[in-house]
This record gives sequence, C-alpha cells and structure tokens, in this order.
Amino acid sequence: MKSLLQKITSLALPVFILACNTNPGGIATSATDNKEDGEMKVMIPTQACYSGTIGKDTIFLKTEKFPNVVTGILEYKFIEKDNSKGDLDGVMRGDTLIADYTFTSEGARSIRQVAFLLQGDVAIEGHGELEEKEGKMVFKNTHALKFDNTVPLRKTTCY
Repeated sequence: MKSLLQKITSLALPVFILACNTNPGGIATSATDNKEDGEMKVMIPTQACYSGTIGKDTIFLKTEKFPNVVTGILEYKFIEKDNSKGDLDGVMRGDTLIADYTFTSEGARSIRQVAFLLQGDVAIEGHGELEEKEGKMVFKNTHALKFDNTVPLRKTTCY
C-alpha cells in the first residue's frame, strides 16, 4: 500500500506543479517566448525623451524602442495655435523614426505620419509632401524627407 501511495504521489506532484505554473487565460507575461529552452523573457524598451522650444512654443517627444517597433508620445504646445498631444506607433529605418501620430486637437482625432532623425542626443523632425491615404495623412515619399535643424529637440529627463 505504501509503494502505491508513493507512485501516485510521484506522478501527481509534477502535474500539480505544472498546473500551478500555467498562465491562466493566456495573458501575455512577456514580449518573447524562447521555445528552445522554454524560458519566458521580458523585453524592456529603451526609453528616450526630447524637448525643443521656439519662442514660447514647445515640442516634446518620448520614445520607447523595442527590437521591431517604436512607441511613444508626441506633444506640440503652441502659445497662439492649437495644441496637440497623442501616441506614436512606428519603426526605425536606420536612425530615422517613421511613425503614425494619433492625436487630438480641438476635440478632433486625427492620424498623420511623422518622421524624426534620432542622432545621439538630438531628434530632428522631418518634413515632406503629404497626401491622404485611408483616412490619414502620410508622406508621399519618405526617402525625400528634409531634416532641417530649425527646431532641434534635445534629450531631456522623461516624465
């Protein structure tokens, strides 16, 4: 009887341990799953913030870089114009961030493409000809963007 109880315990214990370690509801606990060694690894983004001022107007950019995507916040604070603040979702192409900027201005929600050249401690916004596609404003040609240094955004503390 004792050996039967030991066999049941030795078989049931691993099943119980595995059941306790299961992720209920399939909720993601990490950005990657390394199937080779069975370990879950958490991807922590590289965060950077930039700010620039022209007179009393301010631009603030916060980026969070993951291996394949960049997310963040972009805010334009203008003294005598409409302000806008919204989210960024994009990708890096070399040292250039190309992203969709989803923002609200005067109560209206809009999406437009933005570009920033990120070099060292400076971010420079790119400008180019825009066109409307599928309800958002996008650059006609991202390879023809102009990055003038009129409003350089300098690295700053993230808040």
